[in-house]
Amino acid sequence: MNQTAESIATVRTKERDIGFPGTASLSGPGFVPDNLSNPVRGRRLMNRTAGWLAAFAVAFTFCAPGAGMQPAGAQQRPAKANGEARTYRWVDKDGMVHFGDSVPPEYATTQKQILNDYGVPVATEDGAKTAEQRAIEQAAARKAAEERRQAILDSRRDQVLLDTYLSVEEIEALRDRRIELIDTQIRVTENYLQGLRDILQRLQAEAAGFKPYSPDPDALPIDERLAKELSNTMDSITLYEKNLTSTRGRKAELLAQFSADIKRFEELQAALGSN
Repeated sequence: MNQTAESIATVRTKERDIGFPGTASLSGPGFVPDNLSNPVRGRRLMNRTAGWLAAFAVAFTFCAPGAGMQPAGAQQRPAKANGEARTYRWVDKDGMVHFGDSVPPEYATTQKQILNDYGVPVATEDGAKTAEQRAIEQAAARKAAEERRQAILDSRRDQVLLDTYLSVEEIEALRDRRIELIDTQIRVTENYLQGLRDILQRLQAEAAGFKPYSPDPDALPIDERLAKELSNTMDSITLYEKNLTSTRGRKAELLAQFSADIKRFEELQAALGSN
């Protein structure tokens, strides 16, 4: 209010400077200032007075309580406080559009829009997912992660191929050395198995005269030493047969791996050559 009083005092001072009497006398009947007797000076005086009155009105507007520095008539919608209900827009099963601060439970799984105070969509909120949808998304995420991991492994494998070998011949030479080692293991195992089978055949011939192998009802029970030796020999044969099968499988896998490496190396070399 002090600024308003100062603005009024300024206008009155201007009035005195141009020869106006006090504002109280302006409302008197029949008052005509001497300055208005001259038409030119009168128009100038009226224009200046109108400008001062406009300045007074602006000053009063800015100084009014609560007006701050906003222009008269300006309005600003207050921002929503945290936690205040949102406004949603959703479409029902019949295609009808609805608005509200909450979505009915039957439409919880549908997509909805979030509106600001002016009704303009500012965000989209996905609906709640069913257990089946979550399971599908999780499976897709796991598959994508596995594909990314495999892509990284393939990239590393490609780099190892290029860093390790200079030609296909080098890969084939390494393959042949590795296969030769495995073939040696296979031959050793086969020879050992043959020796075990020979021993088993001898032990079985020896045990044939004893129960339970002999058909003679008067035959004596097999000697404990012979029975244990038979059992251990058969167990060894079973074990080494498994090892032989595993070694042959490892040889097949190694051949397949080297074939894939050679093919991939040729592809990489061709790609590098084209660049």
